[in-house]
Amino acid sequence: MPMFDRNNRDRDAAPEFDEKTVFVNRCAKTVKGGRRFSFSAIIVVGDNNGRVGLGIGKANEVGDAIRKGGDAARKAMRPVCMKGSTIPHEVTGVCDGGKVLLKPAPDGTGIICGGAMRPVLEAAGIKDVVGKSLGSKNRLNVVKATIDALHQLRSAETIAALRA
Repeated sequence: MPMFDRNNRDRDAAPEFDEKTVFVNRCAKTVKGGRRFSFSAIIVVGDNNGRVGLGIGKANEVGDAIRKGGDAARKAMRPVCMKGSTIPHEVTGVCDGGKVLLKPAPDGTGIICGGAMRPVLEAAGIKDVVGKSLGSKNRLNVVKATIDALHQLRSAETIAALRA
């Protein structure tokens, strides 16, 4: 029986987090001997219970880029305000050219949005929402705009306390 098993340690380190790879980009630079390839990965990590984070990893191998992105996403996790399985109110998020509109939906609707918004909402644990990407289709900007929109959410109690 081995005393130290690296694979089991890594698997048990954070089983409560849901890690989703949104996009892996291959970059090439031309050097004397030909082309050198490197990879960047956009990773979204969430606990399916109202916390989500975004990470970007860059490395010469795909696996290393995904691992770095996952570590960065875990460090960047922030809470998201939810109302049951949906969001409390309509919200718009913006990042550079990416613009995202999120609307609450009744129970059983599901996540009605596409592209790079879906992994963010799934990782956050939001089950019923309608979303629309209005600006750029750049995946990184759409993900950042979605996270911006989620961080703008406030509960009715929080808003009432601020007004009082």
